[in-house]
Amino acid sequence: MKTKPIMDDKSGKLILVPILAVLFVTIGYQYICPAGGQSCPLKNGDAAPERDLDRRVEFNMKGDDVIVFLHIQKTGGTTFGRHLVRNIRLEQPCDCKAGQKKCTCHRPGKDESWLFSRFSTGWSCGLHADWTELTNCVPVIMEKKEVQRNKRNFYYITMLRDPVSRYLSEWKHVQRGATWKTALHTCEGRSPTRDELPACYEGEDWSGVSLSDFTRCASNLANNRQVRMLSDLSLVGCYNLSSMNESQRDHILLSSAMSNLKNMAFYGLTEFQRKTQYLFERTFRLRFISPFTQINSTRAANVELSEDVRRRIEELNFLDVQLYRYAKDLFLQRFQFSRQRERREVRLKRREERRWVRQRQQRAGRPDSDPSPSDLDFVATTEDYASQVARW
Repeated sequence: MKTKPIMDDKSGKLILVPILAVLFVTIGYQYICPAGGQSCPLKNGDAAPERDLDRRVEFNMKGDDVIVFLHIQKTGGTTFGRHLVRNIRLEQPCDCKAGQKKCTCHRPGKDESWLFSRFSTGWSCGLHADWTELTNCVPVIMEKKEVQRNKRNFYYITMLRDPVSRYLSEWKHVQRGATWKTALHTCEGRSPTRDELPACYEGEDWSGVSLSDFTRCASNLANNRQVRMLSDLSLVGCYNLSSMNESQRDHILLSSAMSNLKNMAFYGLTEFQRKTQYLFERTFRLRFISPFTQINSTRAANVELSEDVRRRIEELNFLDVQLYRYAKDLFLQRFQFSRQRERREVRLKRREERRWVRQRQQRAGRPDSDPSPSDLDFVATTEDYASQVARW
């Protein structure tokens, strides 16, 4: 009779152990991957819902819609920006004069701009303005320049790049004398103080800086630049690092950058030029005149790195690494979704064409004959750029 309580105690412990284990795993998962969070690596491989894949927008160039290009340094943004003003088939092409950096991109028959970018409106919101600056500045600037009759739709777009390549490219650019020191970094109505954002160098620029010195500066804005420029900095107290602990700040910045990127009308990847072109064309129903060119021989590609140095760069850009992994996965899913939808559209079009040909033959009294050349003259060839882009 005395053994029963002992057996009950043992069985109770056996039951309690797996329960506690499940609770531990659940709590741990919620800490790493909180509800609504976008930064969980376990979630990144999942298929995105259709609303996140279908990015086609009803862009009305003749109305009040505006494309806003968020240009992150060393992501191929200059090349893409030139495509926007010089390489799109438009009813009224942008007016680009020789010797001038800016082009005039007006709506057909109107003295109004449909594009907000470096090569159309200049740096109107500050040099390389980020998401925080643009979303607060662009509506105000557009209101000052043009009288608003209807509600404007702002379609934000950007380019991203592999973080290590982008970081090395920025280092090489700074090494040659670039500074971007006139950038405003405006957040909640002001620029950061020198204490909030200390300079990495003394003098006019950082020319000739070694890679080791470039990586040593804790306040170097090259570190995790893509996450910082795509997140809502007001969520973390802007550049005031004392507003919260580093871990909490990093989590909020990454989650915000992922959310903003996902909800943009479009983003492209430097490493996938033709797919970037294809998705932009499908998103905005605009066509480029010439195909994009993939250039793999860059200054960054020619830098030889030891494994230790590469790991160091990845550590300094660990938020950008996570963002790019997420962005690349979503980008390729969007590409596949768009291609599959295009194939369905082509099949439906061909089915409708065959039905139209049969009806025409029946009216002509030759229902069993093969389609004549004149019957097929109207059929447009679709096996051109779109059929090749998957291989590119």
